[in-house]
Amino acid sequence: MGVGYGAKGTVVGRLVEEHLVAGRMVPGEEIGLRVDQTLTQDATGTLVMQELEALGLDRVRTEVSVQYVDHNLLQTDERNAEDHAFLRSAVRRFGLWYSKPGNGVSHPTHMQRFGIPGRSLAGSDSHTCAAGSLGMLAVGAGGLEVALAMAGRPLYLRMPAIRGIRLTGELPPWCSAKDVILELLRRHGVKGGVNRVLEYHGPGLAGLTAMDRHVIANMGAELGATASVFPADDAVRAFLRAEGREEDFTEIVAAPDARYDEEEELDLATLQPLIARPSSPGNVVPVREVAGERADQVVIGSSANPGLRDFAVAAAIVRGRQTAPGVSFDVNPTSREILQDLTRMGAVFDLIAAGARLHQAGCLGCIGMGQAPAAGRNSLRTFPRNFRGRSGTEDDAVWLCSPETAAVSALTGVITDPRDWAEREQVACPAVELPERATVNTSMLEPPLPPDEAAGVELERGPNISALPPLDPMPETIEAPVLLKAGDDVSTDEISPAGAKVLPLRSNIPKLAEFTLTRLDPDYPRRAAPTRDGGGHFIVAGENWGQGSSREHAAITPRHLGLRVIVAKSYARIHWQNLANFGVLALEFDDPADYDRVSEGDRLRLDDPHTALAPDAPPALSLRNTTRDESYPVHHQLSARRRAEVLAGGTIPALAGSRSGPGKQD
Repeated sequence: MGVGYGAKGTVVGRLVEEHLVAGRMVPGEEIGLRVDQTLTQDATGTLVMQELEALGLDRVRTEVSVQYVDHNLLQTDERNAEDHAFLRSAVRRFGLWYSKPGNGVSHPTHMQRFGIPGRSLAGSDSHTCAAGSLGMLAVGAGGLEVALAMAGRPLYLRMPAIRGIRLTGELPPWCSAKDVILELLRRHGVKGGVNRVLEYHGPGLAGLTAMDRHVIANMGAELGATASVFPADDAVRAFLRAEGREEDFTEIVAAPDARYDEEEELDLATLQPLIARPSSPGNVVPVREVAGERADQVVIGSSANPGLRDFAVAAAIVRGRQTAPGVSFDVNPTSREILQDLTRMGAVFDLIAAGARLHQAGCLGCIGMGQAPAAGRNSLRTFPRNFRGRSGTEDDAVWLCSPETAAVSALTGVITDPRDWAEREQVACPAVELPERATVNTSMLEPPLPPDEAAGVELERGPNISALPPLDPMPETIEAPVLLKAGDDVSTDEISPAGAKVLPLRSNIPKLAEFTLTRLDPDYPRRAAPTRDGGGHFIVAGENWGQGSSREHAAITPRHLGLRVIVAKSYARIHWQNLANFGVLALEFDDPADYDRVSEGDRLRLDDPHTALAPDAPPALSLRNTTRDESYPVHHQLSARRRAEVLAGGTIPALAGSRSGPGKQD
């Protein structure tokens, strides 16, 4: 077995080696990993269940698979409720756990009830990486990748390099875990973790609880990292003990002589309160640099600050005070367990007395499902993302910060460094005491049905649930127009929007397609639809195309509208995988300067892709611009397995044409 330099003695190396079923542990090479657990949520889960049906699966083959309902919680009409009924019927049919609406956000809830050090987890949500806080190998992926994992197939990805991040020192007063990950985003931006796993180690870990680590691991997704991993140490043991699951603890720590592909150091004592300006998680500055900007809305919650401590510290800050006039102070508990503990501590009373609006446990405003801010008004959120329009308001102004900065700013009505407020008010940083034992509540978790009972369950399909669209094979030659030319860092929120208007259509691909890329070009769906049966079309893009969410809808809906090829400078990992899964060829410019030579409306030609994508063919291709009478050298990064899937029109058509059933290993 080949082993990369950074795998020796590392936690990541141990986890990968224990789950490796295909490939070599050499950075850049494709590997296949055995998946122990899966996680799906309702915004992506309806498609996953349809994919399980298309694969002919009888019952999931993982140790644990859980379907959470945490995204589409606003039931303003029948569509979300119909999706929930479909999901529950599919869960009962295929043998999953079911977390009912209102039970909590998938990531902290999974950590509380199912996370086990040393296990692998694949989730159809990009923030699945949060489970790395427990010493798990947790990877966000597209829904089809997760469906295949449920069917017993490996999760395939390129072996990432391992970046060791050594933490030293202790967090100063008024700083917390959110400032740690914001500092890394300030240093590296939204592409700084691409094709890397981030492994945290060092003496600074001693001051970070397991839920603090969740905050940091969660937003590794914003760095573009494949995963983030912490050791399973005494902090993890303490967390599992509080959850009544200490027997699930296994110590997993790096060897003293562990060696990493890349190394970085962060002295926690040097941190200051940080904030990400609109509209990118990588646009990070010190809070003092933007102090005094008006704050119209403040929201506490989300998977990026999900812990009991995050809400309790906000409650302690506002206790006995009142939020500023004109500020909407919203609190989204992240799990029913945390809401019960907050109530037991008296923190709910403190929040409500200070003017907070208490919402149900779930993602809500993080995905634009309610709490949309006023256009152009500043909204401070303890969330992971602030892409334009993600909040549900097209002209939004969302800032990302810690609970300390958020709560203090809610009191002052302007963006405020909590240290400056504390000095003026002569207030000490709150020392929050949390209960030793969590209020464990499993009443809203439905266990899998026994196999004989599950076999008789019929799927409940409402009229909003469409069939998966047909996926035709790659044509012999592609000559088609460039319908869209996009810039850098286009997110999946811009490709397939979130928000209360669009999210209820997640299981209706033809209707959802009507919103595809409308944030970049409102006319794209109308112009693209005729190409579906007329030769298809190209998209040309800049760096990091498809950053953000794992939603495979951002690949399916353009494909449904005729997209066959994207030519970009680079891609975000999960979206690149989703494109291949649905038969879209992702090419990259050899010379990024050639991007400037292509214009929207140019006609591009790719000759004989079947020969070019043969298993033993080199990854280099030539793309002809027939409008300008010039050619560009391009390449792909597809393995032989993925080449065959793209040529077949996608993974499901490729499996249908093979002899290997969904529950068998390749």
